Amino acid sequence: MIKNDIFQQIRNTLLNSVTIPAERLTFFFKTTEGQYGEHDRFIGVTVPVLRKIAQSYYNLSMDNLSRLIASEFNEERFLALIILINKYQKASDNGKKVFYEFYLDNMRYINNWNLVDASAHHIIGAYLWDKEKDYLFNLAKSEILWERRIAIVATWYFIKKNELKTTFEIAKLLLKDKQDLIHKAVGWMLREAGKKDEKQLINFLNKHVLQMPRTTVRYAIERFSLEKRKNYLTNSSFT
Repeated sequence: MIKNDIFQQIRNTLLNSVTIPAERLTFFFKTTEGQYGEHDRFIGVTVPVLRKIAQSYYNLSMDNLSRLIASEFNEERFLALIILINKYQKASDNGKKVFYEFYLDNMRYINNWNLVDASAHHIIGAYLWDKEKDYLFNLAKSEILWERRIAIVATWYFIKKNELKTTFEIAKLLLKDKQDLIHKAVGWMLREAGKKDEKQLINFLNKHVLQMPRTTVRYAIERFSLEKRKNYLTNSSFT
């Protein structure tokens, strides 16, 4: 268990760093009943401030980190993930495995898009870079929205390493997903892949655009010319 004084110190630091009305964040992250973030609560701290605070708690123990990542407040879970990433990036191979497994064990708390997008590629993607990728394909088939988003966002690490195959394969698996947050994430990763190899992106679009949600296409083609964008959007799905 995290010691109350440490936990209270972290909470007080966050409360003293509020610059955004919590109501604004609850609206932005769709926290009303029936929306994807209905479970979430916010304090009102910006990401740059959270990253700075994380530097002060780099030595937080894993037991304490377990308590922090289970917090009801989004910013405290985000803080836990940034600390975890900082630890992972400085760890030995054995240490990296420990932090990767910690991420997997606590994936149920990585349950909003900002948490996924800030961490999946840094932990899951980085760890699986030189290993089998089967786990990502299993996540892509999960019934849990956030696990499917983790699957595609994790491939951002591979994209940065110029390996695009996994991104395109997982994107194909997710083309019929019903969730807008998946449509956006897939389009985003396709766009990132296209920055590395536009020809591969065009080939993917030409094969699948008729089955692709309009949002996915719109995100994927943001860097194309106006004429190309109009052509692909005309042929995309309107779901």
